[in-house]
Amino acid sequence: MEFWDLYDENRNPINRSFKRGEQKRSGEFHIVVEVWTINSKGEILVTLRDPKKDCYPNKWENTGGSLSSGETSKQGAVRELFEETGILALESELILLGTRKEQSTFIDIFLLRHDIEIENITLQAGETIDVKWVTLDRLDEMIEDGSLAQPTGERLHFFREEFEKHYDS
Repeated sequence: MEFWDLYDENRNPINRSFKRGEQKRSGEFHIVVEVWTINSKGEILVTLRDPKKDCYPNKWENTGGSLSSGETSKQGAVRELFEETGILALESELILLGTRKEQSTFIDIFLLRHDIEIENITLQAGETIDVKWVTLDRLDEMIEDGSLAQPTGERLHFFREEFEKHYDS
């Protein structure tokens, strides 16, 4: 059972949490993190969502999920990355690209530079069924052809300039 902390529209804690799946009240937000992992070849890690997922089944995406109650964004990003891929990162390795406020969430987008062979990635049952490294050009094609989950592409577009600054470095 997952519990998430709640925040007001200005990201101030409202000292209340709720159980995943419950309905939030109007004006309540929770925090989601996403991590773009890039290797030294300039390839970007994407995972394929399980076909049984309610939202965006069989669509590619970056790593991410909601913060558990009591977590900071970096703690949640490290945890989600490990749960979904087996990649163990340090909080200090995460680069915050920015935050986006959406309907009932604040989404913190991070970038991680990390080398790992595909065969060493551990997929999380019920979450992901495949993984691959893609070039930035291929990622753009995936956005265009709809094989990348639509919110993932939209969020990348929103932070594209910041993403490319760190992508090229």
